[in-house]
Amino acid sequence: MSNLFPNKSEIQPTIYAYSDSHPELVGLLKIGYTIIGAERRVGQQYPTLRPGNKPYRIELEKSAMREDGTTFSDHDVHRALREAGFSNPKGEWFKCSVSDVRSAIIAVRNGEILSMTRDQDFPMRPEQREAVEKTARYYRSFQKDNKGHGNNIPRFLWNAKMRFGKTFTAYQLAKKMGWKRILVLTFKPAVQSAWEEDLNRHVDFKGWQFIKRNGDLTYEKAKKDAPIVCFGSFQDYLGRNKKTGGVKTHNEWVHIINWDCVIFDEYHYGAWRDKAKDLFEAEGRAEVQFGEGEGIEYFDQDILPITTDHYLYLSGTPFRAIASGEFIEEQIFNWTYSDEQRAKKEWKGDNNPYTALPKMVMLTYQIPDEIRVIASQGEFNEFDLNEFFAATGEEKEARFKYQNEVQKWLNLIRGSFKETLISDLKLGGKKPPMPFSDARLLNLLSHTFWFLPTVASCYAMRNLLEQPQNKFYHDYKIIVAAGNKAGIGAAALPPVEEAMGNPLKSKTITLSCGKLTTGVTVKPWTGILMLRNSSSPETYFQAAFRVQSPWTVKNPDGVSPNKEEVIKKVCYVFDFAPDRALKQIADYSCRLNVDETSPEQKVAEFVSFLPVLAYDGSSMKQISASEILDIATSGTSASLLARRWESALLVNVDNETLSRLMANEKAMAALMNIEGFRGLNQDIEMIINKSEAVKKAKRDKNDDEMTSKEKKEISKEEREYKSLRKKVQEKLIKFATRIPIFMYLTDYRERTLKDVITQLEPGLFKRVTGLTQADFELLVSLNVFNSGLMNDAIYKFKRYEDSSLNYMGIDRHEGEEIGLWDTTLTAAEAGAIYENVSP
Repeated sequence: MSNLFPNKSEIQPTIYAYSDSHPELVGLLKIGYTIIGAERRVGQQYPTLRPGNKPYRIELEKSAMREDGTTFSDHDVHRALREAGFSNPKGEWFKCSVSDVRSAIIAVRNGEILSMTRDQDFPMRPEQREAVEKTARYYRSFQKDNKGHGNNIPRFLWNAKMRFGKTFTAYQLAKKMGWKRILVLTFKPAVQSAWEEDLNRHVDFKGWQFIKRNGDLTYEKAKKDAPIVCFGSFQDYLGRNKKTGGVKTHNEWVHIINWDCVIFDEYHYGAWRDKAKDLFEAEGRAEVQFGEGEGIEYFDQDILPITTDHYLYLSGTPFRAIASGEFIEEQIFNWTYSDEQRAKKEWKGDNNPYTALPKMVMLTYQIPDEIRVIASQGEFNEFDLNEFFAATGEEKEARFKYQNEVQKWLNLIRGSFKETLISDLKLGGKKPPMPFSDARLLNLLSHTFWFLPTVASCYAMRNLLEQPQNKFYHDYKIIVAAGNKAGIGAAALPPVEEAMGNPLKSKTITLSCGKLTTGVTVKPWTGILMLRNSSSPETYFQAAFRVQSPWTVKNPDGVSPNKEEVIKKVCYVFDFAPDRALKQIADYSCRLNVDETSPEQKVAEFVSFLPVLAYDGSSMKQISASEILDIATSGTSASLLARRWESALLVNVDNETLSRLMANEKAMAALMNIEGFRGLNQDIEMIINKSEAVKKAKRDKNDDEMTSKEKKEISKEEREYKSLRKKVQEKLIKFATRIPIFMYLTDYRERTLKDVITQLEPGLFKRVTGLTQADFELLVSLNVFNSGLMNDAIYKFKRYEDSSLNYMGIDRHEGEEIGLWDTTLTAAEAGAIYENVSP
């Protein structure tokens, strides 16, 4: 495990100034940049030893790192001095005082001296080129196939993890497609800086123009023969004028233009609203509105009052969009964490473009019973983080409900919990790597993010950390990024950066219950402590990937502009509810990897790049994919397992799917054979007609233009078609719940369920479900049932069933293949995956 805890970088980016005793250089200062210390660097410039005093004198030595972890060079300071009017008679020599150099450094560090030079000239990485090629190919194919067929608009999804480089790659797609008018819409206005910086700094986009709210450049002033990128939020561009009910006056031009492409950034916020609410609800109404989009009740591109020729969707966690079949395979480009780390590992030669992307390591801890018992709740007596860290009171008066137990937890992660010390003695002195006691971790975790359940718990934690008994934590500056005082959205970021000062020398702990978990980059964060419940992998990994942001120093030797020195090689996720953490790992790796492989293969690949270390109270070890899935499914009762087959995600009842059903006589006839499906034709037709009518009414008029009677009518129509849609959904789910009954009755575990239905037990399948195998395959082909999720559900069913097949040490299925929905694993392959190695 030694490679999971690398040595801390010793880099210290520094701007220095020195004087020389040579008569021609009197009154001048030479200003340079180094990472090895000014004395050593200047000494290298005077290699010849002379008797007497040194011919030079170090006049100034200052950090070249900003609060946000980025660095600046001596060239930036040179430019600031020139702009201030100081003479630069030769190379890096300036006629100025030490205080003048100090002022220039402060100006550059604070961003007062801005360079609009295009200083970025990097090419696309292989996966970025692949995304551009696949997307462009699909758009052109769509246009060719749909020429003259109404106003169908091609849609494409980039399922790309954070740090993929979506802004830069989207611009490269626009360049390849020859687009001149690009509109970027987002639910997260905080990402504006990334879109603007990539456009203004990279040489590939010279002459392109960026329009933003309250910016100097407007559409009227922009050059119409050059590409224009307009960035805005859904809240602004789709919001309504409160007086007139129409489009906001300053945004009318956006609705008039026919855009070449509309890009939906952070798309999961539009298709994932209940999860966004879960993420921000602890912060209160203002943060929820900012996170979701104030005044945007729901997102529906069909009634978007903006015209375009292409749609591009960008998201790091598009779980719902993928699971619902909203995009088919040819409309999706996938780039996962596993893809990224595999590319990093397999890169041949120098200049590996993935070097700066840190490897993630998860460490999970089973909290000692003495501490956890007070917060063990739920059906399976699970440890409840929200209960454990529950708090009352405001700011300085905030206090934990279980103050003594939380103090013991602080002692635990510090390595000073007495019961743990006794346990360590029994283990022969082998201590588990606790975040703030293990020397390797302590050296790397100068800046951490603690994700807590509520605003009160954030303040309670700050108050407790400041107590005399926690003297160790007094070396860390504590920042509460929670509540109204911290600011809304990205406004909470500056205090965090300010507290870091020079992040290579400072130590901070940032406490939050939602703020700064999406859409922001804090380079110095190296670890995140998950101290709250999270029911969804979206929330969990949106927060976890905050610590994976690259932290490098460019041009470390001052002479190699394309060279980077990596400061952060590994980052860490610490979780104190192991069962929950491993369920998230299993869910995330299975749902985002859309390849038709077994869940165990997906998890095995994921944890090969994101190692998981688990401390069970006595020892810490790296765990395999099979152990993760065992833990993730342990404690699952048969009733809960059956409940997976009642999931709404297993069936699709959107208008597009229902329309395909209506158009296929065989499919409708098949459904009619199932009990309870009589009259389905009329129900589906009514759902489609009423939902389309409601969309049209909302498209034609906004709320302020409608009469009370019209609003009531629309509301009634909505209730009716939603009720019918739910009725159809429930009927389809009722059918899906019969599949596990069929699996109980058949004994062909080694064959795929598809083979069992079509070749071995078609008669049994029809008796149990009411469908022939041909009928079922037809419904799956029409996307009525989500085969990918069925594959996952079948796998978990068989895994749960394993324990009942072994009696008195005899397994009558030993050595057999394991059959899923449409694939099988050999015993050797399964065994290899259990050990997390290749067969």
